[in-house]
Amino acid sequence: MSVQMDALGLAATTARSFDCPVLRHACSLHFQERPRNWATLGFRFGFGNERASGLAAISRKQVKIEQSFTRKTVCQAASTAPNVATAAETQTKSPVLPFRVGHGFDLHRLEPGFPLIIGGVNIPHDRGCEAHSDGDVLLHCVVDAILGALSLPDIGQLFPDNDPKWRGAPSSIFVKEAVKLMHEAGYELGNVDATLILQRPKLSPHKEVIRDNLCALLGADPSVINIKAKTHEKVDSLGENRSIAAHTVVLLIKK
Repeated sequence: MSVQMDALGLAATTARSFDCPVLRHACSLHFQERPRNWATLGFRFGFGNERASGLAAISRKQVKIEQSFTRKTVCQAASTAPNVATAAETQTKSPVLPFRVGHGFDLHRLEPGFPLIIGGVNIPHDRGCEAHSDGDVLLHCVVDAILGALSLPDIGQLFPDNDPKWRGAPSSIFVKEAVKLMHEAGYELGNVDATLILQRPKLSPHKEVIRDNLCALLGADPSVINIKAKTHEKVDSLGENRSIAAHTVVLLIKK
């Protein structure tokens, strides 16, 4: 007790710093209460008015010092905040990849009364694709593959089938837009590998024409465009000539 009172007396008379939490805790131990201010703390330890007032003055000085320190700390934190934000933005920036790979898939029902258009070429058949646009499964999945490689929304989001302006639209429009986005992102086509799945008709007589048209739309050399056609062994709607599907993989290379 005497040591604690001596500490208070020293602080009150010499105006030197002291351990405020320790003295508050000492008072709470001996008087079962925590003083609301330093003058009350002084009176609790039996100081007279002069020494208690001196203690209160010291506490006010300390509060000012603490407030000044707090303002300085806040200002320093505020001054460094933009740097922190810049670092966070740098960490979330998309990496520049030397190449990108995308996959596309499309499927449409085959119904009488519609043209069968594949790769922008009208293929003679007794039925064609029922779709909002021209239903070209090959061009649709090529577009989706390019968009996928660029991590962009798919063809249905960019050209929604509930928008009247795309009704009956040639799919070449979608390909040109995808190629434009590819170049804007700083990439060029590496190669395309496409697989068409349908039971009928046979596409062998038309593959070269389809590839040439696809090369023209993509601005690509025929050596980087490959088109395969498979039947579905008479299994499910594809094998029963009730639908047609296509898969495409594209490689994009950084310019």
